[in-house]
Amino acid sequence: MSEALDPAALLPQLMQLGTVLNRSRLVERAMEQVGLPLDRPGLTVLITLRMAGRPLRVGEIAARMQVVGPHVTRHLHDLESADLVRRVVDPDDQRARLVELTDAGGAAAGRYLEAVLGWFTGAVADWSEEDKTTFGRLLSRFVDDLRAHAGAE
Repeated sequence: MSEALDPAALLPQLMQLGTVLNRSRLVERAMEQVGLPLDRPGLTVLITLRMAGRPLRVGEIAARMQVVGPHVTRHLHDLESADLVRRVVDPDDQRARLVELTDAGGAAAGRYLEAVLGWFTGAVADWSEEDKTTFGRLLSRFVDDLRAHAGAE
């Protein structure tokens, strides 16, 4: 017989997770490890493009980052100057532009993801495959449902 979930019982763990991620400086350490002299929003643009696997319009990047378009636009100049992204013509609309990773940008995003994912993989290295699968499934579901619920209010 399983016990019902008490959301109040999860709050301390969720707060501890936030504290661990902030205090460990995980993002900053990974950026330093791979030599990325970017701020977090700039890095997030790179990761967003890498995860999409294709060039995106500024509005699409903003939607995936859950920010407004001008927020992304502010960071594109620095990323373009560093030769990490470039704007290209949208083949479906010659008037529009897409943002794509350069080879250097794709490599930088890949090195960053490798570093972060290595730490996550190490953290669950002693878990059973069943536990890893269950955790991944439930975490994804929780985030999706929380996002939907929070957005509905």
